[in-house]
Amino acid sequence: MSLRTVIALLAAINAMVALYLHLWKIGLMGALVCGADHGCEIVQFSSYGQFLGVDVALIGTVGYALVFVTAMVAMHGDNADAPWGTRALQALVWPAVLFTLRLKYGEFIELKSFCPWCAISALSIVTCAVLVTLDARRVKRLSS
Repeated sequence: MSLRTVIALLAAINAMVALYLHLWKIGLMGALVCGADHGCEIVQFSSYGQFLGVDVALIGTVGYALVFVTAMVAMHGDNADAPWGTRALQALVWPAVLFTLRLKYGEFIELKSFCPWCAISALSIVTCAVLVTLDARRVKRLSS
C-alpha cells in the first residue's frame, strides 16, 4: 500500500467523522456519541467550534475531502511518482496541522476539555503530515 493510499484512507475516514459532527451540530443527526464528560458538546459549541463564522467540523469535512481527492488523483497512473502530488498534499496537510494545533490549544488549555473525535482527527492529520513528508523524500529520491 502506497503512502498516498494511506493518506487517502485516513482522509476519507476523517471526512466522514467531520461530516457526522457537522450534521449533529446543525441538528440533522441524533445523539452525539461521545464521552461521559460531554467534552464533544463543550468543544463543538465553544468559540473554538467556529472559525471566521464557519463551523470547524464543516471546515474539516471540506479539508479532508480535498486531501482525499488529491491523494486519489496523485496515486494513479503517471501521477504515482509525480512531485506535484506530494506538493499539493503538503499544501493541504501542513496548514491543517497548524489549524489543529490551534484547536488542541483551545480544547485542552482554554476549555480544559477532551473530545475523542477531535483527538482522532488530530492524530490522523499528524499521521498524514508524517506520510506526506516520507512521500516527499521518496519522490525526491526517484528524481535524483
